[in-house]
Amino acid sequence: MGYYLRRTAQAILTLIIVVSITFVLFRLMPGGPIQAMKNRLIRQAAATGTAVNIDRINEMVELYTGIMPDQPIYIQYINYLRDIILYQDFGESIRYSQPVFDILFEAMPWSVFISVYGLALGYTANILLGAVMAYKEGSRFDQISTVGSIFLNSIPYYVGAIVLLAIFAYDLEWFPTGGRYNTDLDPGFNVFFMISILRHAALPILSGFIVGFGGRALSMRGNSVRILGEDYLRVARLRGISSTRIATRYVARNAILPMYTNLMIGISAIFSSSVILEYIFTYPGVGWFTFGALKARDYPLLMGSFLFFTTITIIGILIADFTYGIVDPRASTGDQDEAF
Repeated sequence: MGYYLRRTAQAILTLIIVVSITFVLFRLMPGGPIQAMKNRLIRQAAATGTAVNIDRINEMVELYTGIMPDQPIYIQYINYLRDIILYQDFGESIRYSQPVFDILFEAMPWSVFISVYGLALGYTANILLGAVMAYKEGSRFDQISTVGSIFLNSIPYYVGAIVLLAIFAYDLEWFPTGGRYNTDLDPGFNVFFMISILRHAALPILSGFIVGFGGRALSMRGNSVRILGEDYLRVARLRGISSTRIATRYVARNAILPMYTNLMIGISAIFSSSVILEYIFTYPGVGWFTFGALKARDYPLLMGSFLFFTTITIIGILIADFTYGIVDPRASTGDQDEAF
């Protein structure tokens, strides 16, 4: 129990440190977002011939960012954390004139949908391919698959996304070129709407499937080949244990273990890559809003998106810490002085 409490405390501390560093950079860097927003509002007031009211400008900055510019920085920081923790108030988006939390909360399920499915399909395919490559080590299939895996792993994910969009959406017109679903349909739990969601998500999911494809297959192959040479497998064969049981209970399970932590961390990686993927496919998820906020200098929305990605990363690592001992009972839970 002490191990889990320590890990949870470390995760919370890490999140607070990241938020603190981001807040300080956000507030104090020369010509930073707060000052830039303040200057923009002053210019807008001057352009319309309205008298510049600094108090009113400061109130508008606080409305958008949750930060009162004239307050001491430690007061700003306390108020900022209070608004996030107690009220889930990340400020208001300059571009959309909506609360940042509402925008991200509405977009999050769509990003989770395409990211998790892409990651799950990618890992499943890579594990199966790597296992077959190891089983047929040295064969023509192994050689061709190795070369193909290295080639696919060297292609940037955004290049693959653009190629898929150009071929399957624009040339063949098999899939839509953007959006989350057909806006002509009535949203709801009906067949046509569900099919529309799947058709619009197909290319982003396939792109997520391609991200890192090949590299994980080579890792699985290397782990499996190493395990195939272990003495306990020779003993298992001498005991007359079937090849199927050896492949599933001995080889596959032990070969997957080193990839488990990478799977959890890969969740955050797939979310971060979605910033470009969602923009390419015009898929309004968290990544799409993040890219738009970056272009429009929508700092409150950009800050909220950054905290979202940070939280996802920390949660993924925390889940890996908590569950690795279940996946591999040989690993210590940290209650003893063992490194793992």
